[in-house]
Amino acid sequence: MSATPNELIWWPSPAKLNLFLHINGRRADGYHELQSVFQMLSYGDELAFSVTQSSEIEMATTLEGVDDKDNLIIKAAKILQSHLGCQLGCKIHLRKRLPMGGGIGGGSSNAATTLLVLNHLWKGHLSTHALATLGLALGADVPVFVHGHTAFAEGIGEHLVPIQLEPKVYLVVFPNSHVSTAEIFNAEKLPRNTPKIALADYRFDITQNDCQNLVLDRYPEVANLLQWLLQFAPSRMTGTGACVFAVFETEKEAGQVLNQLPTKWRAFIANGVDTSPLINALNARTE
Repeated sequence: MSATPNELIWWPSPAKLNLFLHINGRRADGYHELQSVFQMLSYGDELAFSVTQSSEIEMATTLEGVDDKDNLIIKAAKILQSHLGCQLGCKIHLRKRLPMGGGIGGGSSNAATTLLVLNHLWKGHLSTHALATLGLALGADVPVFVHGHTAFAEGIGEHLVPIQLEPKVYLVVFPNSHVSTAEIFNAEKLPRNTPKIALADYRFDITQNDCQNLVLDRYPEVANLLQWLLQFAPSRMTGTGACVFAVFETEKEAGQVLNQLPTKWRAFIANGVDTSPLINALNARTE
């Protein structure tokens, strides 16, 4: 597969859900031991890259409220460029669909797509493991998207075991609240002693999100949203929020609830997938 010189190729930058989040303890360095399932979704942002002969890296799309120095996309491109000693640069285009600060990994996914695609376009030939290691310096969730598989996670989220789950459809809703991850993880009332479970024992209905009750107490709009969704289907907050998801068997069922959603909330429907759409797209390009 190839594109004409002026044609932009749009690469997926998918969302993820934390289907559960158990906090098992706190380490001496302040990080938390946890367990989770990272569920890859079929829906997300899209990125396109125009390779340039100059070494400059710039955004062709302005990301409102985010300076370039704080933009994970720019950071990912620069850390890869430096690691490779690459003299090429790029102009980066973004179609932003995922809400920022929602707990569904938008920024981390953007960084991972940048690392994977520029490694391909700049002919870096780095392994997935090497790219995941670079990604970890940008954020704890970036390696999840670099590996690109629905996975059972342990440690501080870096120990990943790919898993296959029964196909489900998710209605993901953003309540227009922004939750500070640091605030929640530093809160005294956060549970930190949930016993570990074995991967073989994982089921959605025997797990929970240990951050959820704390967030519901502090963010009434998240609490209102979750209460509304629970009328229709099993529902839970993802990560430290603020997004909440409901689990359905079919897109039709999810769509019926989406049609009733109050207009003050934003939402999308996505399929749970075992492999990230980005990985599939890269494999198609390199075959």
